[in-house]
Amino acid sequence: MISRSVLAVVLAGGQGKRLLPLTMGRAKPNIPFGGMFRLIDFVLSNLTNAGYLKIVVLTQYQSRGLDRYLARGWQLSSRAGHYIAPIPAQQQWFSGSADALFKNLQLMREELPDHVLVFGADHVYRMDPAQMLAQHVESGADVTVAAIRQPRSQAHHFGVIECGAGGRRITRFVEKPSEAAGLPEAPHEVRASMGNYVFRTQTLIDAVEQDARDAASRHDIGADLIPMIVRDGRAEVYDFARNQVPGVSAFERGYWRDVGTLDAYYEAHMDLLGPDPAFTLHNAHWPIRTFHDELAPVSFGRGLPCRTVDSLLSPGVAVAADVDITRSVLSPQVTLGERAQVADSILMENVRVGCDAIVRRAIVDRDATIPEGARIGVDPDLDRELHTVTDDGIVIVTGRSVSRCTEPVRAFLV
Repeated sequence: MISRSVLAVVLAGGQGKRLLPLTMGRAKPNIPFGGMFRLIDFVLSNLTNAGYLKIVVLTQYQSRGLDRYLARGWQLSSRAGHYIAPIPAQQQWFSGSADALFKNLQLMREELPDHVLVFGADHVYRMDPAQMLAQHVESGADVTVAAIRQPRSQAHHFGVIECGAGGRRITRFVEKPSEAAGLPEAPHEVRASMGNYVFRTQTLIDAVEQDARDAASRHDIGADLIPMIVRDGRAEVYDFARNQVPGVSAFERGYWRDVGTLDAYYEAHMDLLGPDPAFTLHNAHWPIRTFHDELAPVSFGRGLPCRTVDSLLSPGVAVAADVDITRSVLSPQVTLGERAQVADSILMENVRVGCDAIVRRAIVDRDATIPEGARIGVDPDLDRELHTVTDDGIVIVTGRSVSRCTEPVRAFLV
């Protein structure tokens, strides 16, 4: 009954500047993850698995590709009144997340829900939003903010929540503070916003209208709307650690990753690997759904055997003889030539790795071709000359950067 009185709004307009060059031609929520998936698949799967089937996706940057993906892979039954509707920015871009809601207030007025879920589109996690909504309804709060503990040293990346003595009533909310106090019971941690909110509908409408009239506002949910409601209404926190998702092991419970940087994106992929991964894509009770063209199974060439350890290989991958694959994620239609070595890497769709090439600790973007005998992640100085290299030393390879390295790698041909 609750699900019929709920409208879900997914904020999917982010540009993801810290993920450049991966976001050069695609929206951040449209970035591939885990071989077969896109980042937006996680929030849409969580919402639909929980029974919320009226979903508006607000898009902006590089919206055409994301809109096309949603149209192909995320269609719900319109006859039953269900939909996932991408709504791009009209005429001019949104000036912030609160402005995106303000410019789409008519959608809320048409649906007349009791509550509005506002969720981000670029995190990796499993969550049952119904449990958060149940607490919100029971408490009578104007807004409920999902939260997770994070290291105090990372407070400047998040909205930081302070609560009263009871532990749930929010007394202060500061977006990305330069300094933050630790929790009384854990001084080295803060309570961080996950960017997921449940609003009482009229509260949300009143807040965004008031914010739109404020010329000094940044028109941001975390920076402006939530502090306003904390001051003038009742705001509560929902502890994500209490969320119980069917099929999730105790080891995986509470997993949530903000993949807003290249290093975080890489580490989240590494979390998928190994005999006991921190997060698994396999869960029949709470599946992460996606869409992809139908492809042939993985194929291995004749000759010397291949070695594959702690890796994920997607459909359409073709592996030649005597290849080593270690702790890596291979997306659809990746091709590896004979004697190629790939370790601790992410290869996106349609990447081709030539014979005798070595790829280590790298993210290789779609359609890139690694020449025969090339060395990626072997010579740090050459990597920095030719490619983007992160603070943690991860090499980002694009089609453009590979074309620059074609001549220098001739000296490495085997």
